[in-house]
Amino acid sequence: MLSKIENYAKIIPMNTIRIKTLKTSLGELLLGEYEEKLCLFDWKYRKMRGQVDRRIQNGLHGQYIEGDCPLFSVLEKQLDEYLLKKREIFDVPLLTVGSDFQKSVWEKLLTIPYGRTESYMGLSNMLNNPKAIRAVASANGANAISIIIPCHRIIGSDGSLGGYAGGLSVKQKLLNLENQLYLDF
Repeated sequence: MLSKIENYAKIIPMNTIRIKTLKTSLGELLLGEYEEKLCLFDWKYRKMRGQVDRRIQNGLHGQYIEGDCPLFSVLEKQLDEYLLKKREIFDVPLLTVGSDFQKSVWEKLLTIPYGRTESYMGLSNMLNNPKAIRAVASANGANAISIIIPCHRIIGSDGSLGGYAGGLSVKQKLLNLENQLYLDF
């Protein structure tokens, strides 16, 4: 006969990454929580969906299980406030999953203030690695915690929008929401 703990372990596997789809005015986002930290807040239908999901699941040695959790409620409230221009900074606990270089890029992205933009070159310079523009752009594109880690604030040196996992129209909407239509560098 199995104990209650053994039965529970069979129902809820170790290293569960709880996920949920959130429909917003910008598009559908995939939310992911691991050990009460946000590890995924990404566009559901992005081109790199499979790569990002494999990186997160392999990095956390876990699997996605659909479900809800208190963190998602907090995040949804903060996203609503952001979209209503009542919040500029999110304060949910984050867990980034990637290489050390990717994590360093994402940490720098967090220092770009609301309403400001930076270029890929500028971000490379912020990392004291001016020759790493392509690697920085790649890490920017691999960001799995969209909006909160503000990869939408990175634009081309010529003022072009560049790429964005949620699509260029969503990137433009986010920049317009933050009242940032021009370069700040």
